[in-house]
Amino acid sequence: MVDTQANHSELTPLRFLERSAEVYPGKTAVVHGTRSYTYRELETHVQRFAQVLASRIEPGDRVAVLAPNTPEMLMAHYAVPLAGGVLIALNTRLSAHELQYIMDHSEAKLLFADTELLENTENLRRDNPTLQALIEITDDQFTGPRPDVAVDGTLQQLLSAASDERLGYAIADERAPITLNYTSGTTGKPKGVLYSHRGSYLNSLGEAHHQGFTAATRYLWTLPMFHCNGWCTPWAVTAAGGTHLCLRAVREDAVWDAIEQLDTTHLCGAPTVCSIIADSSRAHQLDAPLRITTAGAPPSPAIISKLQKLGIEVVHVYGLTEVYGPYTVCEYQDEWNELDPPARAAKLARQGVGMITGESARIVDENMVDVPADGSTMGEIVLRGNMVMIGYYRDDAATSEAFRGGWFHTGDLGVMHPDGYIQVRDRAKDIIISGGENISTIEVEQALASHPEVLDLAVVGVADEKWGERPVAYVIRASGSSLDAQTLISFAREKLAGYKVPRTIIFPQDLPRTSTGKVQKNVLRAQAIEQQPSA
Repeated sequence: MVDTQANHSELTPLRFLERSAEVYPGKTAVVHGTRSYTYRELETHVQRFAQVLASRIEPGDRVAVLAPNTPEMLMAHYAVPLAGGVLIALNTRLSAHELQYIMDHSEAKLLFADTELLENTENLRRDNPTLQALIEITDDQFTGPRPDVAVDGTLQQLLSAASDERLGYAIADERAPITLNYTSGTTGKPKGVLYSHRGSYLNSLGEAHHQGFTAATRYLWTLPMFHCNGWCTPWAVTAAGGTHLCLRAVREDAVWDAIEQLDTTHLCGAPTVCSIIADSSRAHQLDAPLRITTAGAPPSPAIISKLQKLGIEVVHVYGLTEVYGPYTVCEYQDEWNELDPPARAAKLARQGVGMITGESARIVDENMVDVPADGSTMGEIVLRGNMVMIGYYRDDAATSEAFRGGWFHTGDLGVMHPDGYIQVRDRAKDIIISGGENISTIEVEQALASHPEVLDLAVVGVADEKWGERPVAYVIRASGSSLDAQTLISFAREKLAGYKVPRTIIFPQDLPRTSTGKVQKNVLRAQAIEQQPSA
């Protein structure tokens, strides 16, 4: 038998940093305000960070980091697994109660927290016996007052005293956990989703391929690194030898400053990020290409049109926390150039096909039989392959249920088009059943969103004495629009069957969203019940 040491190595995204430090030692790897790091400097900081961790944890211990998109959060994606730990990138918008639950469930040994976010960590040391240290991350881009919270030193102090010894990048088992991500918990307690070194490595390469990353890439961090580990982009950009442009907060001026002054080539985010860019008073035709990869919901045709006029390319992807973020991508076909704008927008709104490192998605019925590829028969989207989680941490029952039949069950309902592209119709819990007929809220949303004066919207079902349920639309009008409900209802009747058309349209100032940009339809349903608006 051939010696496997010569023809096999365990896959890990740690290798990407090792390689880029070798190939691009003097190239700028990270820019954050007045700070910048070459790849050689980034790798040195990661090694020292890992030395700090290795002296405090055992292999497999969980290490939590609560920070915005700063260089330290990026470094943690390498330093924690390099030290043998499992990284928990915490949602920066969580309450103290929510943080308490995650720290208790994960039994994290260390917590690193940005100065700005210390307030919600005040009681964690007292209430979590497994938490051995709370360490502050300072950042010169934060200029606010420091919360009065006691810490066990700062990361910067620990790094200055760290050993110069180096840890090896090779790992013993590519299927071992590298990170632990917690779901939003909108339907119950948050679940801990385990990613493997292998899955993270392969999904990173998929992201690099589909987003078009190269050594010339200048990636702006508008997508939170805590969300699915930033869709594995902390590793993907590094794999390409690109430059990370860190950003503490996604604000209009900060984003446009980065586009204009830092030569941003790529960014990711929810449709709200697209809106921030397209609707800014600073929006203008770009001199250089910019690609935005978006997920969560298809951006409205109005937003797509605005971005395209600015010279910005929009790529639509679909996925979940349980599949490392994006799993499918709406691959553009050249023949779509011949379509009129509405027909092209309809193609771009689909969730597409499996990424190069994944497998093809299926749409199945309750017996795991594929539904007809007719673009109308709904079933559940199921996925499998290298880009599916290891499982839910400390929850074997939920893992078994999610993996029944040998596929991961997304809970999303969709259709399969004849060309093999999938399209999400709804979450199973969001489907509206009116008069015995299923109404896809996404189908209704897309019809309403095709109106040029609709900027954003969400459709939910509310109880109806006659029909069981009926759709209600919450619509954000484009700037300067005076669009009224009756006009929009009449517009919808031209595109939808009568029973699918909302009789009630509400025009709020904004839509409630989770920290990852998804509309909180449960909040809107509750509002609709309280308001009981007239038809």
